Amino acid sequence: MIHYTWATRPTIKKVKCVHTNAEKYIVNHVLTPGNVYEVKNETDEFYFVVDNSGKVGGFYKDYFEEVQ
Repeated sequence: MIHYTWATRPTIKKVKCVHTNAEKYIVNHVLTPGNVYEVKNETDEFYFVVDNSGKVGGFYKDYFEEVQ
């Protein structure tokens, strides 16, 4: 049940949103292109980031690029 503590976990890395052109879901309400987001968890397909609503949400990795 790791998802219960994602909001308080340390940040793994930071990623920058490059687009919000979603094929199936509306993501432009919670992501802004150009903003940098904190990654709280990561899988092969998804980043779990603290989005514009202040909550942790899972998004496809193709919306982001890693920040060095």
